Amino acid sequence: MPPEVKRPPLPDGLVAFVKRDCPTCGLVVPVLKGLAEKLSVTVYTQDDPSFPASLQPVDDTGLERSYLHQIEVVPTLLRVDEGVEVERTVGWHRKDWEALSGKGGLGTGLPALRPGCGSASVDPEVALDLRVRFGDHALQSRRIEFGSAEDEMEALYERGWTDGLPVVPPTERRVLAMLEGTSRNPDEVVAHVPPDLAPCTVEKVAVNAVLAGCKPEYLPVVLAAVEAACTEAFNIHGLLATTMTAGPVLIVNGPIRRALGMNSGRNVFGQGNRANSTIGRALQLVIRNVGGGRPGEIDRATFGNPGKVGFCFAEDEEGSPWSPLSTDLGATAGQSTVTLFPGEGPRTIVDQLARDPESLVRSYAMNLRSLHHPKAVMAFDCLLAIGPEHARVFAEGGWDKKELLARLHELLLIPTEELVRGAGGVAEGVPENIQVKALPKFRPGGILIVHCGGEAGLFSAMIGGWVTGEMGSQPVVREITR
Repeated sequence: MPPEVKRPPLPDGLVAFVKRDCPTCGLVVPVLKGLAEKLSVTVYTQDDPSFPASLQPVDDTGLERSYLHQIEVVPTLLRVDEGVEVERTVGWHRKDWEALSGKGGLGTGLPALRPGCGSASVDPEVALDLRVRFGDHALQSRRIEFGSAEDEMEALYERGWTDGLPVVPPTERRVLAMLEGTSRNPDEVVAHVPPDLAPCTVEKVAVNAVLAGCKPEYLPVVLAAVEAACTEAFNIHGLLATTMTAGPVLIVNGPIRRALGMNSGRNVFGQGNRANSTIGRALQLVIRNVGGGRPGEIDRATFGNPGKVGFCFAEDEEGSPWSPLSTDLGATAGQSTVTLFPGEGPRTIVDQLARDPESLVRSYAMNLRSLHHPKAVMAFDCLLAIGPEHARVFAEGGWDKKELLARLHELLLIPTEELVRGAGGVAEGVPENIQVKALPKFRPGGILIVHCGGEAGLFSAMIGGWVTGEMGSQPVVREITR
């Protein structure tokens, strides 16, 4: 833990904090002057070193004493004994001032009560700078000092902290601002991040969220994603080490989608939305910078895919005819969640002519049959992203999600003779000694459906998964809490 911050001592007697830009402070100047004739009174002024001139104020325009003594309102009157604050009152309240000072008949010509103003030290424009200057925070990350001639952006590249794109330098001020996005303790360990199994604190996640370009309000989503990624079920270590193209795909559900302004519509998998673009990137930077999962080292992908920079989007729940993905995976309706799916890049499914569910589901099945390889069965899951116009075809035909999935699995029960090695002149396939007559393309529950995309265009998309089972990765859903 960091050492306790040392507060500059205050003189014994009465101590007042004021600023000229406060009507109540101006109102109580005669009271303070009268008290100073009988008692020891020290006045600290926040905005004008000459105010109030009649009381020989102490200059606190740097706000060190105001900040470290936690002055939130001016005027604040304190009673100090042997260097220790004994009591305080804020604003002007005659009875409180009389009780604190032990003197009666104060300000008889003034109203009995007047509220104060906000202390200059709690102004949002300076509060974070004060935290950095005076050190009353618990940041434990190692500080890196750059040379005066060093370009900080290039220095971050040289130190290997980027994913190949520019990053935002994680200054103390920016990290402290990021931590405002969560109520969790900065030194709380969120997860042990593979491949190095390094302990990752909330603060470390915040540092990488800054690097990624996140806003503070995105931090709870990133924290939940880190937790989900580091579970045995998701198996981020295996996903890193595979030679396949897959990486984490993040799907956000619940009220937080709207609160963050996430994109679930046009260009849903593309550029242009800050939350979509940076949340998934922050997860990948945590894996890289904390866990040591760097491309060319533990990350052994043969091709990779652009989504490995960061692949995150929201589901269009309001426009969907069905339940959201999160509730399909066991979350409570209305809960804000992030789901991690081990996926490759999206592939478009085009069907411009289908106007009934049966025709459209057959188009889906033909496309899904080709996923990874037409002969690959029960090895990979799929995230099926259904666009609004295709979803409308199913809704108008009265098909719910359960019926759609059941029909897909029926259509994707493939005769084994088409799948065995050598069939169709293709060496790839299942062993010839398989005794069953047909095999399913996907395991039960292996097709996940999410509703998203632009309202114009008869398109959907499929995102192929990585290996399923104990050696592979399972979709994981986590609740997002502040």
